[in-house]
Amino acid sequence: MRIMHILNHTQRLNGNVHAAVDLACAQAKMGHEVCVVSGGGDFDALLHRNRIKTFFLDQQRKPVPLLKSLPALLGQMRGWKPDVVHAHMMTSAVLSFPLCKVGAIPLVTTVHNEFEKSASLMGLGTRVIAVSEAVGASMRRRGVAESKLRIVLNGTIGSARFEGRDRSPADLSHPGILFVGGLHPRKGLPDLLEAFRLAHSRHPEARLYIAGGGPFEAAYRQLASDTGCAEAITFVGAVDDPFPLMAGADIFVLPSHADPAPLVLSEAREAGCAIIGTDIDGIPQLLEFGAAGILVPPRDPQALAGALCDLLASSEQIRMWRERSQVRIEHLAIDRVARETVEVYLSALPKGSKATAVAS
Repeated sequence: MRIMHILNHTQRLNGNVHAAVDLACAQAKMGHEVCVVSGGGDFDALLHRNRIKTFFLDQQRKPVPLLKSLPALLGQMRGWKPDVVHAHMMTSAVLSFPLCKVGAIPLVTTVHNEFEKSASLMGLGTRVIAVSEAVGASMRRRGVAESKLRIVLNGTIGSARFEGRDRSPADLSHPGILFVGGLHPRKGLPDLLEAFRLAHSRHPEARLYIAGGGPFEAAYRQLASDTGCAEAITFVGAVDDPFPLMAGADIFVLPSHADPAPLVLSEAREAGCAIIGTDIDGIPQLLEFGAAGILVPPRDPQALAGALCDLLASSEQIRMWRERSQVRIEHLAIDRVARETVEVYLSALPKGSKATAVAS
């Protein structure tokens, strides 16, 4: 099958880029012919190493670049002749929709950031992939027909991005608590800082490590300074690969207020952390609804502090939840994501098409 992925760029800036790159590489390893159309970026070299052709397309949300993008994308589609087009961002979906209609090419869209108002536009696809059951429910409420909608849960284990990665644990103090994510309100870091303040008063040996960057970094550093236990909090900064930190930590915490299906949980489970996550959006599904990680209410530092204290009070509890993080861990493999996504493509292709026959 000839698969064309379209996304705004291939920079390391956000999870939906990581998910799209992981998927494209896994599909190429399955034997499909794959190309990526984007504004280019950090992952292009990785795509080329995985025999994936890349095409440049300027998808800035400005009138002139977008008008130029339509004929450019049309030329790329006519030249490469995809059996299916897979759009991962709103701009990509809007640009692809009329061209796929004219060319009678199935358009598959993936809803990565359901919390954005523009996510409704992903309903333009012939098939709409939701990255968790929670995202699927949200898209149904937005009016996406059940016949279009498919659920393909995110997973990262076995990703081409991680080939040759350093799996040595970082040298962290113990018990070490780790947060990895963007430093902006959606990720709920202030809740964790308050929870840590409460837990640290009972367990002064605990240490908190914060990995990530973002527009609220200065504000969050001030909050950490105001906790009274700033000496136990370390801001690591942005990291390309958080796995060594995860491998060196005892507890991983994701206190998000909204999170459709965060890839970081797949990575933390692979690293064998004891995990605490908020009971919101796709987080419960990625933690096997509490079997593979502890769930707490979002925006509730007291509840989060209670969960932290339960773990910090007993090394046996930490060990037990480390083991539980491995429950059905194989379901988070990128190979499973790639297989299920190809099945979605097949459901969108016209019956009797050459691509359907070859894939079957």
